[in-house]
Order: sequence, then structure tokens, then C-alpha cells
Amino acid sequence: MTGIIDEKGFRLNVGIIIAGEDGRVFWGRRVGNRDAWQFPQGGMMPGETPEETLFRELEEEVGLREEHVEIIASTEGWLTYRLPRRFLRRPRNRPHCIGQRQKWFLLRLTASEESIDLFASDTPEFKAWRWVNYWYPIRKVVHFKRGVYARALRELAPALKKEVGTLSGKAAATARTGGSGDA
Repeated sequence: MTGIIDEKGFRLNVGIIIAGEDGRVFWGRRVGNRDAWQFPQGGMMPGETPEETLFRELEEEVGLREEHVEIIASTEGWLTYRLPRRFLRRPRNRPHCIGQRQKWFLLRLTASEESIDLFASDTPEFKAWRWVNYWYPIRKVVHFKRGVYARALRELAPALKKEVGTLSGKAAATARTGGSGDA
């Protein structure tokens, strides 16, 4: 299935941040030869709302269902990043994709972490995962996604702080300066 590509060439997508009870977040290692780590994300399909995409991708990528999580917050608008030239390709009979336009969701895991199943899908996206400090992904994700990660994490941080009360003043200062914090 082909996702939705808007008039400017951006694929509509959702980004998913899953927080544990202590405020640390799910960090997944992608399948493949590279040491690539990221948050779950996935493209919207025609007729889907962002929330429907969120729950479809959540189950496909990490094996969690709607009853395993609670939506804490989402970004007010859509956040955009461009793909580097080396990743651009012109598919036949489809619009040209130049990057992603994402709606981000912050979730709280309400089930036990044993509910996470990276192999729930026939085509797994991740081969490993771990809990990391909330700000850690800003400096560790692939370079072209760093700006979007920083914007999403900064916008959603107050909701997590209110929810779990675990973000320290140091972490908040780190977020303002774009630092990463500890894993």
C-alpha cells in the first residue's frame, strides 16, 4: 500500500513516543545492518486519521494495542523533515517523496513492558529496544531527523512532566539547549 504524499512531496506520518512509568522512553533498534535507533513511526494510509495510524503502527511495530497505552499528548501541528538527496528516488506512477510531515504522539505504557513484542508483525521494524532518558534521542537519531525529534520532545515534555513528574530541571535545561542527557 502507498501512503499519502501531500502536494509539496511530504509523506504524512505519525511519530510515537512511548513513556514508561519513570518517564524514560522506548528506543528501538531498526532491522538491518546499520546501528540505527529511532522512535516508532509510520505512514498514514488514505482514509486514516492520525490516531488510527498511531494505533495501527503501534501494533505493527511494537505489538502494543490501544488498551496497552494512554495518549498523554500530541503535537499541535505537523512537524516536517527533508530526506537527504541520497535517499530520494522517483518512483514510477507515484508522487515524488522528499521527506516526512509528522504528527507526534506521546503515550504512557499502561500495560507491563512484557506486552512489547517486536515480532508481532510478519515484517518487523525493530530488532531490539531499551528504555532511555527522555532527551537521549535528540543526539542519537540519524542526523536528518534530529530537528524534528528536538521539536517534538520539547513540545511534549510539559505533558510528560505533568503526567509522571520525573523530568528534572537539568533535563529541561538540556532540552532548551538541544543536549541529549544520559541513556
